Amino acid sequence: MINNAPHSVLLISSGEKGITAITKLLSQNDFSPVSTVKSAGEARRLLSVQNFDIIIINAPLTDEFGTELAMQLAENTCSGVMLIAKSDISETAAAKTEDLGVVTIAKPIDRTVFHHTLKLLSSMRDKFSVLENENKKLKQKLDEVRLVQRAKRMLMECLKMSEAQAHRYIEKQAMDMRVTKYEVANSIIRTYTDSY
Repeated sequence: MINNAPHSVLLISSGEKGITAITKLLSQNDFSPVSTVKSAGEARRLLSVQNFDIIIINAPLTDEFGTELAMQLAENTCSGVMLIAKSDISETAAAKTEDLGVVTIAKPIDRTVFHHTLKLLSSMRDKFSVLENENKKLKQKLDEVRLVQRAKRMLMECLKMSEAQAHRYIEKQAMDMRVTKYEVANSIIRTYTDSY
């Protein structure tokens, strides 16, 4: 694992027997907390307000089989998704879902396959999390550049500065006041918004 923090798990299984059996396979050191729901509807409601690192669907569910839910979650969440289905239909389920990144394993559950699959999903989730953080930083930087550009345009329009003068002004203000260019740009925009 890239990080040592346990991965949160959502287990979707219609029966108590399935919940108990799968929960026993999850190491508390690596997978915690484990939340459980018994239907696709409950899962969708919970996922609208909470994120999970790993989602395990023990098919069939009471309100649908589970492949549709697996595909939807793989497309719309950042979670690693595992679908567990009876061996006679697991290949069909895998064919429907594998292009979206859903990993399907057959029942009865082979402990080794289950643990390897969890490690794979955890590793994928960790790498995705790193990419998510990098993406957020890049977006933040882009927002900062846009805001500074907007502030420069305001200085050019309101104070008749050249672009180079506006750029130097923002940099100098940031250095003199020991704040970021983003903060200076925000201040300029607030000051000149009515005039712009």
